Amino acid sequence: MPSSTTRTLGPDLVLTGRLGKNIDVLVVALSTSEDGLELVITDDISDDAIASELLDAFEIVGATGKADELTRIPAPSGLAVNSVLAVGLGTSADIDDERIRRAAGTAARSLAGTDTVATTLSSLDLAAAAEGFFLGAYTFTEFKSQLSAPGPDAAPLGRVELLVTDPRARETKAELARSVALAESVAIARDFVNTPPSHLYPEAFAARAKELGTAAGLKVEILDDKALEKGGYGGIHGVGKGSSRLPRLVRLTHAGGKRKSKKVALVGKGITFDTGGISIKPASGMENMTSDMAGAAAVIATVILAAKVDLELDVVATVPMAENMPSGTAQRPGDVLTQYGGITVEVINTDAEGRLVLADAMVRACEDDPDYLIDTATLTGAQVVALGNRTPGVMGTDEFRDRVAAISQAVGEDGWAMPMPKEIRRELDSKVADLANVTNNRAGGMLAAALFLKEFVAEGVEWAHIDVAGPAYNTGGPFGYIGKGGTGVPVRTMFAVLEDIVEKG
Repeated sequence: MPSSTTRTLGPDLVLTGRLGKNIDVLVVALSTSEDGLELVITDDISDDAIASELLDAFEIVGATGKADELTRIPAPSGLAVNSVLAVGLGTSADIDDERIRRAAGTAARSLAGTDTVATTLSSLDLAAAAEGFFLGAYTFTEFKSQLSAPGPDAAPLGRVELLVTDPRARETKAELARSVALAESVAIARDFVNTPPSHLYPEAFAARAKELGTAAGLKVEILDDKALEKGGYGGIHGVGKGSSRLPRLVRLTHAGGKRKSKKVALVGKGITFDTGGISIKPASGMENMTSDMAGAAAVIATVILAAKVDLELDVVATVPMAENMPSGTAQRPGDVLTQYGGITVEVINTDAEGRLVLADAMVRACEDDPDYLIDTATLTGAQVVALGNRTPGVMGTDEFRDRVAAISQAVGEDGWAMPMPKEIRRELDSKVADLANVTNNRAGGMLAAALFLKEFVAEGVEWAHIDVAGPAYNTGGPFGYIGKGGTGVPVRTMFAVLEDIVEKG
């Protein structure tokens, strides 16, 4: 398992008020309007003549300014850089934080191996530009040997100078510090997800969470397989008993609240590899199930971030970790298990295991009497069918669900509120137990999973469930600040929700 001391999380982001010396590439932004192609920011470049010369040069080589388009030209003689890279922002009316974040990420990905970059994107929005450059430059090469052929990720992006009006201002420094801390936490989640199951299994995952949590000042508690069985955690024990690498439950506590502060519980699914168990998955694409612990990764990264920035809020992460394998000791379709807290569940499909480990963790989390509970998981293929690979589904108590979805959209992770129809709940009734873990048909699978989890949320707790089956792991080509593999979704959503609770209650 890679540690924070063995890899570079991201480029060195530096605030500056003017274009420095020895810059390899200057990154600028182009947009389109009724007047044609526009250079979005010119004040931080040089005089009007050089800005005009740049714009003419980009027009000559056919730049259009459409979103995420990259156009690189030699620098004019009056500009002390080697080259200028323009990234498109689309039409002027459509420029927002997420457009800037994606443009910065697109530029960063194209500049891998470059020593020093300066950008004017930070003059548009410092936080978005900083996050975009950091996350776009992210690489994961821990398991690449020196014998590997050089590729686009062979060398990281170096120093990025962020051009801003007043780099000495306290507010500006604080804004950058928050953006870097947030991006580092997203990178932590990505690292976990990108680590192969040969190296990230429940015991190793728990140990790494403890290492990071302790370093951040969190209180850490770990229950091993024996403690889980003795304590009545039937869901986690039942899922994990088919593997030789036995389950764990990790609890990470940030005690940052004052007397009247709210308390938030975070729960994340930590299936370090999912074969489907006895209900085994098809072989094609099964390697992507290394990402089935992305919810746990995001929750761990979020509570660590809360501690790093000393958020004035009590945050407790409860993280179940198991490996779902078929063996002579694995649970079977038709088995009945007793979840933590006493609810019995008939296991119809052993590949619907995530909700079983989450249920145990959610009941335990509710014993802390939280005001809010957020759980997140790569829970259902139905999420991808309903919403695609980039849009998380958000379910839960109506008001909090809508609040979380709105915040998710504001930070660029685009969560979408979904219902939990009562008629689907009836299909979770079991003939032999309190509940079945799946319905008898494929309709509304994401909604049925949320309805199952609802049974384990304590009365009076505001709850949101975020299904990130598609958005947590990118199996397609890179885009914006997202590369292939782990994305870190929904760290930014959950942290923004925590900040919103601190501000509004």
